Amino acid sequence: MERFYITTAIDYVNGAPHIGHAYEKIYTDILFRHFKKRAAETFFLTGTDEHGIKIQKTAKANGITPKELCDANAAQFMEAWKLLDIEYSKFIRTTDDYHEKIVQDIFEKLLEQGDIYKHSYTGLYCSGCETFLNPKDLDENGNCPIHGKKPEEVSEENYFFKLTKYKDKIIEHIKKNPGFILPEFRANEVLNQLENIEDISVSRAKTNVEWGIEVKSDPSQVIYVWIDALSNYITALGYDVNGNHDENFKKFWPVNFHIIGKDILKFHSIYWIAILMALGVELPKGIYAHGWITIDQNKMSKSIGNVIAPKTIIEDYELKNPDALRYFMATAASNGKDGNYSDVDFKEKVNADLANNMGNLLNRTLNMLVKYFDGEIKPEFVEDNELNSKAEKVLKDVCAFFDKCDIASAANCIISLVDEANKYVNDTAPWALAKNEQMTECGKVLYNVLNLMAKITLLIEPYCPTIAKMMADQLRVDINLKYSELMPNMISSGKLISKDEITPVFLRLDSEFATNKK
Repeated sequence: MERFYITTAIDYVNGAPHIGHAYEKIYTDILFRHFKKRAAETFFLTGTDEHGIKIQKTAKANGITPKELCDANAAQFMEAWKLLDIEYSKFIRTTDDYHEKIVQDIFEKLLEQGDIYKHSYTGLYCSGCETFLNPKDLDENGNCPIHGKKPEEVSEENYFFKLTKYKDKIIEHIKKNPGFILPEFRANEVLNQLENIEDISVSRAKTNVEWGIEVKSDPSQVIYVWIDALSNYITALGYDVNGNHDENFKKFWPVNFHIIGKDILKFHSIYWIAILMALGVELPKGIYAHGWITIDQNKMSKSIGNVIAPKTIIEDYELKNPDALRYFMATAASNGKDGNYSDVDFKEKVNADLANNMGNLLNRTLNMLVKYFDGEIKPEFVEDNELNSKAEKVLKDVCAFFDKCDIASAANCIISLVDEANKYVNDTAPWALAKNEQMTECGKVLYNVLNLMAKITLLIEPYCPTIAKMMADQLRVDINLKYSELMPNMISSGKLISKDEITPVFLRLDSEFATNKK
């Protein structure tokens, strides 16, 4: 793979980041880190969505300007992603000057070619969704099904985008490209939504919404979220409406995956695709819609008071690095479905997989190598063995799951390889071989396990970068190796490790040596 480009949805900065935001960023970061091991050049974009009526109202209520509110909250998102070891290439803010200019140019281009027109409209507007809703979209009480509030009736003259013009082309593209929308069961959902699609409003009158990007040719209007926020995926790369694109756009577009929540799939798979078609820009290769994260089986809600910030979990457990939370979130939901966070599940999952299984296996194997061979791998220990072929198969399976953005199934594959190694140790009993003075056989078993652990280290790194680096250091493996550079024998003969260099890579959360939530 020569290049790889991935994006998250940009987060609305009307509040602080919570675990739902964190789930998507962790998810995307894991995908990014995996494909870094398969691609020559990579780019990961995330950022914040900073215009609209909610920002305007919240800023006014707090006695500050909208930009001051955006600056403060955008900083919180960047701080949260640093805490979670999110390795993004660029953080875009829709208040960035370059973004605003390109968005204005995009609007004018679509207006000039007739894809945007002005129209008087009366409709039901949900400020939470920042969109007009049809009566059929409401629940039985006449409320927005997502925000649980009645939309307000709004009458104004706006600019509209000819979404209906591209309806048939979008349907054709989805049907001809089965992997375009992932998981694939979401495709029928989008096709059903396309049945009754209408043209969409892409501006708001300044009399109703002041905080937004002005329409260049009509300053009485501000550009609406569908052209403003969605365009970030190309403005960040240096798209130019006249074709004078920056090198990053030429190199990385089209995007490999847009990673988004299931609630905004319609906007990405229909609205965004139609806008790109109108601009004559190549379409994304894939759009992946993940599910939501509930808390103790309840939807997150400020009124319930169960909104959790990722920082809170890390501080409550006094985690030295975010790997445990990253790993748990990655495995909290099956492919595209909703997942759940609870303190009990969190402790049980990371203790079982990271401490009892993977960490303990490495620790006890290295200790046996020191005990029986002073930490040395003798030349006669190095051999090809059955575990190598199993590792090769797991690598292929892991890559296949990542190709479909199914990181939970990929993680299960990796842990199955750890299980295989543990079974191998128990079946061969190197301690018994040493007791019977079968030292060469004992050394071969230990080598086979450590050699397999070297490969597991590279596979688990996207999920647990800090733990993987600790494992790699003890195994003398370059953590930055590409998957194409993996060899049957990753560890060479010679002195590998001494007693004082062996460090547990993950302590159980309820260990007397590891602090934990009381």
